[in-house]
Amino acid sequence: MNEKNQLVLFKSKDGQVSLPVTLERETVWLSQRQMADLFGKDRTVIGRHIRNAIEEGEVDEKVVCANFAHTTRHGAMEGRTQLQNVLFYNLDVVISVGYRVKSQRGVEFRRWATSVLRDYLLKGAAVNEMRLRQLGQAVEVMKRVSNRLDAEQVLDVVKTYSSALDLLDAYDHQTVGKPKARSRSVKLTYAECRAFIDSMKFAEASPLFGNEKDGSFKSALGAVYQSFGGKDLYPSAQEKAANLLYLVTKNHGFSDGNKRIAAGLFLYFLQRNRLLLRKDGSKRIADSTLVALTVMIAESRPAEKEMMVNLVMTFLD
Repeated sequence: MNEKNQLVLFKSKDGQVSLPVTLERETVWLSQRQMADLFGKDRTVIGRHIRNAIEEGEVDEKVVCANFAHTTRHGAMEGRTQLQNVLFYNLDVVISVGYRVKSQRGVEFRRWATSVLRDYLLKGAAVNEMRLRQLGQAVEVMKRVSNRLDAEQVLDVVKTYSSALDLLDAYDHQTVGKPKARSRSVKLTYAECRAFIDSMKFAEASPLFGNEKDGSFKSALGAVYQSFGGKDLYPSAQEKAANLLYLVTKNHGFSDGNKRIAAGLFLYFLQRNRLLLRKDGSKRIADSTLVALTVMIAESRPAEKEMMVNLVMTFLD
């Protein structure tokens, strides 16, 4: 565990104790120092009771103990902090120590922890239901296009989307930081996009390639940059990129080449906004994955728009 795990504040009824309690793995965790503060006992006393509980087989050391990264004051440099591994113990140990020191505060803490964990688990169940529903939607889209995609392409999308949902779950539980988003983006004009489309090699092979049937393409481009009350509807560059790929694909604004144009403009937008490559020079989205995403968007239903846009954005983190 690290210092970004969810913390909940425990305050005793008499106001004498206030502890930041860590929530993780569906239980609460306290260090020896925190238990000493909770029960008003010396740390050596707490340590002895913990050892006795383990040696007597009341608790399983492999289950109830964990080293967590914890920020502490730097011992040698004033005003600085450092990360240290601190041994924490779960609720089973806290309850056991509470009984052994005959502390009423242990009963109070147990009741508080039970209430907090109940709320935590209920929230987790709701989040998991949402995650399963979203993943189910993605799989349904994949089924509709599986005969047109290589198995590895589909597997790549499934793996990344599943990992992204785990990240979303962690963020909902405040255990990871919010992914950074590039708020400012280079705006693509219609003339710039039109010049890019005309430069694509497919334009020479077919007179219908890139031929606009109506104003659908302009409408899609305008939707990417639409604002309300002076604020962009899609504030980050990642959101704009994902919606650009979706809207150009789905609007069918061209007589031929809608998916190729959408994918090309998507990559061009990423390049103009310095999002195409990672710091190590590798592509954020493999060519085969982009093909899979574009075909999935084309085959998706209107009600699946949010899920598809979120799916694309998982590759741009």
